[in-house]
This record gives sequence, structure tokens and C-alpha cells, in this order.
Amino acid sequence: MAGSTLGNLFRISTWGESHGAALGVVIDGCPSGLLLCEQDIQDYLDRRKPGKTKIATPRKEDDTVEILSGVFEGRTTGTPISLLVRNQTQRSKDYSNIADSYRPGHADYTFDAKYGFRDYRGGGRSSGRETIGRVAAGAVALKLLHSLGIQITAYTKSIGPVEIDPDRFNPDLIKATPTCMPDAVASKKAENYLEECMKQYDSCGGVIECVITDLPAGLGEPVFDKLDANLSKAVLSIGGVKAFEIGDGFKASLLKGSENNDSFYYRDNRVAKSTNHAGGTLGGISDGDHVIFRAHFKPTPSIFQAQNTVDKNGNEIEIKIEGRHDPIIVPRAVVVVEAMAALAITDLLLMNMSAKMDSVTNFYHSKS
Repeated sequence: MAGSTLGNLFRISTWGESHGAALGVVIDGCPSGLLLCEQDIQDYLDRRKPGKTKIATPRKEDDTVEILSGVFEGRTTGTPISLLVRNQTQRSKDYSNIADSYRPGHADYTFDAKYGFRDYRGGGRSSGRETIGRVAAGAVALKLLHSLGIQITAYTKSIGPVEIDPDRFNPDLIKATPTCMPDAVASKKAENYLEECMKQYDSCGGVIECVITDLPAGLGEPVFDKLDANLSKAVLSIGGVKAFEIGDGFKASLLKGSENNDSFYYRDNRVAKSTNHAGGTLGGISDGDHVIFRAHFKPTPSIFQAQNTVDKNGNEIEIKIEGRHDPIIVPRAVVVVEAMAALAITDLLLMNMSAKMDSVTNFYHSKS
């Protein structure tokens, strides 16, 4: 299988299946000297692990990370960092009834069409548990970014028809509410809406918004490795994401140029903008403002209603999915969005170090 590697200089390769022995990631290109321990990574894995709330899958996993290489005496060594999380509570028998049939909304059919074979136990590589490797690697990238003063914060903007009110925005609630909404009123409404969905054996989708602050201007390449293009690729690679927008996003197509353009002015000896319709990027390069983007997630495809489908032999059948599934992907995906954004930003930061001859000269002259 190709396509399990992301990045140019800060590169990650994820591996493992949802019902295999373990999942993990190898990080290549992390600079040496970064303070790092297993708890730094565990804090982020704990945010995505299952079984924490009534609106998450009841599957219980510790998701304990092990650092196998690349760290010595609490610091990265500059060599590949290998991280492992063992699976502990697989129930593969829950999936025996779909071994020869295709679940609506899942990758079962497309995997068969591509490989002529698939791991039907929970989806294998297409399972949401694949994001464990992404979050573990993202934790390392976030540690690096934090050391530079760059912050990445994602949260649930909406669940189904329920959207947060900006006037009630409280960042302390992101990790405190089961929905990861920074609005207690909206969170309660969303929980009630999800309860109704669950009573009907159904699921729903939602939107995650992410804000990146204190990113310097000049980050991103002007053609194929644009900042927004790389963020989009990273976020759209998350299972369940169906749309990505940055700044005003879809609304920009409805505006006039006079409404969409962000005027410049000079403040504190630097260029600033009076508005941020662009979402912190111009020409694929960061402009020094907050980078703001949104990821739109589809409803969880695993629902407990009977659905029509076909089997591998072309027979039309009815299927009822069993097992342990999230009624909504969004709350547990908030940390995944942060991780993927961090990976894209870290890679572009390292690439940017060679953009100016002054940077190269200063680096090597400082060594002499």
C-alpha cells in the first residue's frame, strides 16, 4: 500500500490496523534536542481515545504510547522516532457478518476494487483507529511548534443543526464539554440532538474549526506546496472529512472583490490587515494573521439501522451493522485536526529555512 507517508522534511509514516496487534508511526526529520517524553504524546492520545463519554464508542482502550526509538535522556536524537500503541480490546467477531458484504458509506467496496482483498475487521487501515499514529506524530510536531510560540487550537463549531455562538465562546470548555464545543449552551443542545439520533439508531455530522496563532509571515511555497494546499491535503486525508475551507471559505464565492479584499495598514513596525477574509494566507503564503480553517465531517457511516447493499457475489441483501461505534466522529476528531495541522505547519517551517540566502548564511556562519 502506497500513500501512508506525509511530509517533505518532517515526514511521518503511519502503520497498523484497527484489529491488528498495534498501530503506530515513524517520524523522520525531527530536529535533535527537542524535549520529549511519552507523557507529552499521551496527553493528546487521551483526548482521542474511545469510551470517555456517552456520545463516543464504548470501546475501552488505554491507547498507551511507547517510544521505541529516536529519544534519549528526554531529548530527540535527530534519528527516526518510532511510536507504538498496542490494541487491547478487539472484538473481531462483531464484523464477521460483513466479511463478504459492503457496508454503505464505508471503504469496503473501494478496498476490494483496489486490492482484491480487504481486512473486514473494523475497516483495517480505513478505520478511525488509524488516526492514533497521526495524533502521536502530531503531538511531537505540536511540542516543536509550542517551543516557537505557535499555538494550534481546534474545536467543534457545529453538530448537525446546532452551532456555537461566538458571543459565548469560552476556550476552557473545549476540553470540558463532551462535544468539544467552546459554548456550554450549544453543547447541551448538541448533546440532546445526538441523543435523539441515537434513539433512532442514527448518526450525524458536524464542523471542526481550527485557529493557528503567532505564525510568522512568509510560510508556504507559492506553487504546489502552498500553506492552504498542504493544510487541505493533511485535513482532507482524515477519514470522514468531506470539505475544507479557509478564511471565509465557501462564502468568498458570494462576495465582491471590494468586500473580500483585506486592507493593509502598519502596526508595531509590521504589516497588518484590517480584516481576515483570507484566513491568514495570501498566494499560498502566510500573511502573519491568524490562520483559520474549517473541516466538514460527514455522519458516522456505521449506524444500527437495516440498510440495503450487495455482497461480493453481486447479491442484493439487507445488512445491519453490529459492534461499537461513535454516533458522531467530530468530538474525537478535534485533536486529530490539530495534529494534522501541526504536521503540515512543521514541515513548511523546516522547508522555509532555506528560502533566503541570509538564513543559510546566518546558520553556517554562526557555526564558525
